[in-house]
Amino acid sequence: MLNYEYPPIGGGGSYACKSILQVLANKKMKVDLVTSSPSDYFETETINESVNIYKLPVNKKDIHYWTQQEILTYSWKAKQFIEKLLLEKTYDICHTFFGIPCGAVAYLFKENLPYVVSLRGSDVPGFNDRFSFQYILLKPLINRIWRESSAVVANSEGLKELALESSPSQDISVINNGINISDFKPDINSINNNINNHTYKKIKKFNIVCISRLIERKGISFLLKAIKKIKNKKVKLILVGKGKQEDELHQLAKDLEITDRVEFKGYVDHDDIADIYQESDLFVLPSFNEGMSNALLEAMASGLPVISTDTGGTSELIDGNGILIQKGNSDEIAQAISTVMNDPEAFKQMGLRSREIAETMSWEAVAEEYCRLYMEIV
Repeated sequence: MLNYEYPPIGGGGSYACKSILQVLANKKMKVDLVTSSPSDYFETETINESVNIYKLPVNKKDIHYWTQQEILTYSWKAKQFIEKLLLEKTYDICHTFFGIPCGAVAYLFKENLPYVVSLRGSDVPGFNDRFSFQYILLKPLINRIWRESSAVVANSEGLKELALESSPSQDISVINNGINISDFKPDINSINNNINNHTYKKIKKFNIVCISRLIERKGISFLLKAIKKIKNKKVKLILVGKGKQEDELHQLAKDLEITDRVEFKGYVDHDDIADIYQESDLFVLPSFNEGMSNALLEAMASGLPVISTDTGGTSELIDGNGILIQKGNSDEIAQAISTVMNDPEAFKQMGLRSREIAETMSWEAVAEEYCRLYMEIV
């Protein structure tokens, strides 16, 4: 398995990889993951004595942001390390997270090893405006990597459709992200208290949470502007995450005079995030693009109503449990928040429905789908 991101490095694709590996380890499947080290040293980790994680030093400066030099360093070191592994062990298949750079590395070994490409988002042309120029240069290589693979898998129907715009004849299947429903679950006492106190005028507190990288693609500035438009001072926004836009967003909160209503928590270890969901009332994700958001799934498993932009796999997750909104529209965000706050019965039913949907999307089921795919290929 190849993934240049692994916790604490990265976001959704990183934690998806870790979750799938845990299930495979429980099945005693033998897997070697080649990934990046958050330190300047080569590190190893083992799960259940069957999964080995090799962390290559790539001179990582910021675990939330990748430079082109770091990506190239991972690619070169991964190639060299795989060459050594192939002299020592025999493998049946290579599962790569992200077509670029990991799919490109696997492509170099295609004569020796069939490979699967898991599309995660930014590795698909057109997903991220930040990489517009790179997409133009890399599109021929990306299409070749997909064509030569044994399977290409998107994590949502929306991402599949975007990928097909670049390669209409490519066969692409869909295996959605999963969620650990035992780690992320509702706080029943908190829910009951919130429902009893839940009216727009008399509400004691209303915590809105957004867990996301603080980058332009996530649309956080529009969420801050929406908070400004909501006059109820009991509404508080909790932002979890770091990123290149962090200083800019802090300044925007000051300019909007809402610093007393916004808490920037910064980076929070993933093991501690479940508590934040349980202390919150509503999850909002204003992204301009997503594959299938792990944070959205975690919020749903935690029994939260959700508000999200209609992008990527999000619309596949909203079914009576929240509200879809347009991208880049702070008025719509504010209106959707007010709608949820002002209807206690709808608030309750949305939260229950979120949990209901999440319970059908375990990581065990996701890993099982990949195992079936592996066996078909082998």
